[in-house]
Amino acid sequence: MTGSTGLTRNRTPALVFFVGVVTLTLPPLSDQQTALRAAPHQVLYLTQSAGFAHAVLGHSEAVLGRIGADSGAFDVTVSHDASTVTADMLDRYDAVVFYTTGELPMRDDQKAALLAYVRGGGGFVGVHSATDTFYDWPGYLALIGGYFDGHPWRQEVTVRVEDQTHPSTRHLGASFRIDDEIYQFRQWSRAAVDVLLSLDVGSVDLAASGIKRSDRDFALAWTRREGDGRVFYTALGHRPGVWDDARFQRHLLEGIRWAMGHDDPS
Repeated sequence: MTGSTGLTRNRTPALVFFVGVVTLTLPPLSDQQTALRAAPHQVLYLTQSAGFAHAVLGHSEAVLGRIGADSGAFDVTVSHDASTVTADMLDRYDAVVFYTTGELPMRDDQKAALLAYVRGGGGFVGVHSATDTFYDWPGYLALIGGYFDGHPWRQEVTVRVEDQTHPSTRHLGASFRIDDEIYQFRQWSRAAVDVLLSLDVGSVDLAASGIKRSDRDFALAWTRREGDGRVFYTALGHRPGVWDDARFQRHLLEGIRWAMGHDDPS
């Protein structure tokens, strides 16, 4: 009994002292909450090319990292290897951005993990040739909303802003001019996506070689929902000059922020 009582006496002062230290060193709860809110989100930027490799990729990595840091919206981790993408890896990111081509080296379980990540609330963003990716995986087509089907025009065009209220487009006005490589899509339908930008066909030659869409409907950016997740795609971004354009940078920045669940710019 004496030994037991002595042990109890020795523990009590130590416990009181420890609690006192914690109370003195922890910041106020409001400061902790502020720090958590201020912590940047994490974005994985995958730029692997299993098909055509765009010369702009290295430049795009630098630009995306800079606009994420300058805005304070997110930090960017660049990867050139889709084979490293796993469920555990995806859990570390708030959004995944693809600027990719071809059949990327991902196993079936990795593909399932990507879909589960988005359906569980993760953001997915595709830039330019992300639609020129995974032709042998129907789940990816459903995720991104359409497949690349050629680029009839490489010139300055007029782009119509169909949704002037979306965070990624409301700075663009009703239309704007830009010099880029202009995609068309197959297995794409307005019924499956919400169109943000489209080509003003009055600004191009509709007799140009390679045109396949008889409906003259050339969407250039859209969004869709996948479970609890958000998908944002923009077909712009082929040329370095586009990546250096402040309008495109804000378009992409706010598209990523929207995909992460933020509807309004900071």
